[in-house]
Amino acid sequence: MPRPNSAPSGGRQFSRFLARQGPPIALILLLLLLWQAACWIWRVQLWLLPSPWQILVDGVDSWRHLGLAGHTARTLQEAAWGFLLAVATGLTLALIVDSSPLLRRTIYPLLVVSQTIPIIAIAPILVLWLGYGIMPKVLVVALVCIFPIVISTADGLRSADPEWTALLHSMGANRWQIFAKVRFPAALPAFFSGLKVAITYAVIGAVIGEWVGGNVGLAFFMRRAHNSLLVGREFAGIGVTSLLSIVLFLVVSGLERLALPWYFVRGRE
Repeated sequence: MPRPNSAPSGGRQFSRFLARQGPPIALILLLLLLWQAACWIWRVQLWLLPSPWQILVDGVDSWRHLGLAGHTARTLQEAAWGFLLAVATGLTLALIVDSSPLLRRTIYPLLVVSQTIPIIAIAPILVLWLGYGIMPKVLVVALVCIFPIVISTADGLRSADPEWTALLHSMGANRWQIFAKVRFPAALPAFFSGLKVAITYAVIGAVIGEWVGGNVGLAFFMRRAHNSLLVGREFAGIGVTSLLSIVLFLVVSGLERLALPWYFVRGRE
């Protein structure tokens, strides 16, 4: 029989959620209240710094009447396709880098050097080559997201337990069997860590691509609001961009929990 004082499972989960997420949520609410109070006390002009409430009002109005929903859908589409392209390319490169020490020494430095090139300088060139459609934005997203996927997956593959590898070798397993049964499962936590980093970059990459050459998307909406000194709408676009990144991060985190239940059970133990 359950103990009389034991809390139900749902209550324990809610208490655990509050313990983890309560402090940051409380801090964010406090900062928003201070921001709202400062705008009200000093009567800050809307074109200079709108209050959180005014941003919310402008955001709801833009969503209903000014096509903010359509711009958000376009940015989400660009981020999703670019992210999927980055996953496919990043996994391929990680496997190539892991296949031999020579390829690792050859490709790894090039990957690092690629991150020293500012993406804001590459985006206009891609627009010049490919036009103002969706393809330049997808490529910008892929270029932004590939690096963390490759590095984390390659390092995860190298972190496999050598004792398990030696055991399978002694049992006559070939290279593919060792990869499928030991090395790739061991690399999955690192792989998902790279995915979570990359997915937060995906929306930023899409916005950068739209900003330098696009006629639809969140960046286009924010740029048009900025040129009209409608700073409340511009802040609303920033807020939607942030929320979109958070939602995508939570989706990838949920997929990680579904794909790696053993990893989280072991972590709790």
